Amino acid sequence: MKRRAILAATLAAPFAARAETAWPTRPIRIVVPFNPGGAIDALVRVIADALTVRLGQQVVVDPKPGANTIVGADIVAKAPPDGYTFLITTNSTHTNNPSLYARMPFDPAKDLIPVSLVSLGTILIVARADAPFDDLKGMAAWVKGLGRPATYGSWGIGSSGHLYGLMLEKSLGGSYSHVPYRGDVPALQDVANGGLDLTWASPVSAKTQIAAGKVKAIAAAGTKRSASMPELGTFAEQLVAGFDLSLFVAAYAPAGTPPAIVDRLQREIAAVIAEPAVAEKLIAQGQTPVGSTPGELARVLSRETPIWADLIQQSGAKVE
Repeated sequence: MKRRAILAATLAAPFAARAETAWPTRPIRIVVPFNPGGAIDALVRVIADALTVRLGQQVVVDPKPGANTIVGADIVAKAPPDGYTFLITTNSTHTNNPSLYARMPFDPAKDLIPVSLVSLGTILIVARADAPFDDLKGMAAWVKGLGRPATYGSWGIGSSGHLYGLMLEKSLGGSYSHVPYRGDVPALQDVANGGLDLTWASPVSAKTQIAAGKVKAIAAAGTKRSASMPELGTFAEQLVAGFDLSLFVAAYAPAGTPPAIVDRLQREIAAVIAEPAVAEKLIAQGQTPVGSTPGELARVLSRETPIWADLIQQSGAKVE
C-alpha cells in the first residue's frame, strides 16, 4: 500500500505542475475589503484591468467591506487555495487587527501568505476650506480653543486614521473625538458640509473636494509626501513626530496556494505596476508603486507589525 501511495504521488506530480504552469484557465477574483468606489477599490481596479490583459483571463474585483478589512480578508483566508481567489488590502489587516480585536475568525499570519507589495501610500488630515488654519500648528491652537472635542472621521474603528487621530491628542494637545465612517468619502462630505471638524482621507478621495474648494489638506501622514500632492508637507516636515509609519497596499493568497502560482502572480503584479500608464494612474491616486517578492513583503510585515502593535497598546484602542 505504501508503494502504491508513493507511485500515485509520483504520477500525480507532473499533472499538478502542468496545472500550475497552465494557470489561469478561468476568471480570477480579487477580494477588496473596502467599499466600492473608495480609494483602495479604485487602485485595485487599475491593477485588475492590467492583469486581465497580461493573464488572458478576466480578473474580477469583489468588494467585501466590513470590520476594518476582516470581512473580506476572512473570505480569502477560507477560500480554496487553488489560485483563483486573492486579497489586496492595506497593512491594517496584518499590522493592526491582531492587536485591536480580542477575537478574529482567522489568523492573518498563518491563513494568508504574502504575494507582493503593490504600493506605498499617504493619508491626509483634512479640514473645511474656510477653517481658520492652514498648518498643524494653527490646527492645534484652534482645537485647544474650541471648548469641546474636535471631531475627526476615519474609515473605521481601529483603522490607521483612527489610530493617527489618537496620536493627534498625544502629539498636539487638545481633545479629539473619533467618528467612524464606512469609507473616507462620506466623512469628507460631512467635513465639507460642516458636520465634522476634521477627517483622515486618501489623496484620491480628497482631491475632488479640494479642487471644488470645499475642504483643504493640512498635512500628510506616512513616510513621504503624496506623489499626487507633492506640495503638501508631511507631519515630520511640520515638526510633529510619530506619523511616519508605513502605509502600504499588498496582495495575499490563501495559505496552501501553490508556490508556482504565487510566484507567477507576483511577477505579473510587478510587470503591470511598472507599466507607465498603470504607474501614472497609481500616482494620480496618491500611491507610489513599489512591488516586491513574497519574501520582501514578509519582512516588511515582520518589521512593521510590532510597531503598530506597540502604538495600539499605548493608545488603549480595542475592538470587541
